Amino acid sequence: MDMSSKTRIVVLHLKELIYTGIFAVLGILFLLLLVIMFLPAKSGAPQDGKESSRFVPGKYTTSVILGNSSVDVEVVVDADNINSIRLVNLDEAVTTMYPLMEPALNDLAAQICESQSLEDVSYSEDNKYTSQVLLEAISSALEKAEAEPGSFPEPSRSGSGSGTQDLSGSESESGSGASSGSESEESPQSDPAPQNADTGTDSAE
Repeated sequence: MDMSSKTRIVVLHLKELIYTGIFAVLGILFLLLLVIMFLPAKSGAPQDGKESSRFVPGKYTTSVILGNSSVDVEVVVDADNINSIRLVNLDEAVTTMYPLMEPALNDLAAQICESQSLEDVSYSEDNKYTSQVLLEAISSALEKAEAEPGSFPEPSRSGSGSGTQDLSGSESESGSGASSGSESEESPQSDPAPQNADTGTDSAE
C-alpha cells in the first residue's frame, strides 16, 4: 500500500510538470508573437509621421521690391497646412501706387489655402504680372517652410508668361507704361514693377 501511494504521488507531479511546461512554451510563443506584431509598428510610426509632415510650423516671409520701397509676403503654416497668406509692412503709398497688389494677393491666397497647393493657380490677365511676382514670393516663402527641401511642387500658373522675376514697363503687352493713376495692370509698370527680392526672413514658432 505504501509503494502504491508513493507511485501515485510521483505520477501526479509528472503531470503537473508536463502541464507547466506546455503552458510555459505557449506563454513564450505568445510573447514572441506580440513582439513580432507590435515592434515593427512602433519602429515604423516615426517614419510615417515624418513623411506626413510637410512644413516646419511658423511664419515665413519673402520681400518684394516696389521701386524704392518693399513689402513682405507672409505665409503662416503648421505641420501639414498653409493657414494664411498676407501682405505685411504695406503702407499707404504702396497701396496707392500699386492698387491691384492687395486684391491679387487675396485672390491667390484664397486659392492656395483652399487647395493647399501652388498647382493650377489662376489669375486674371488684368493683373497677370503682379500675380506672377506674388506667386513667386509665396513659393519662396513655402520653400523655406518645407520639412524636406524640394518636396513642395513648383507653382503651376494659368496664363503666365516670361519675365516673372524681373518685370518692367518694357515687358507690358503694349510696350509702354500707363499713368500711375490708372487702375489697370499698367499702373505698377510706370515705375519699376514689383520684383521678388528673395531676401525674406523666416521665423518658426
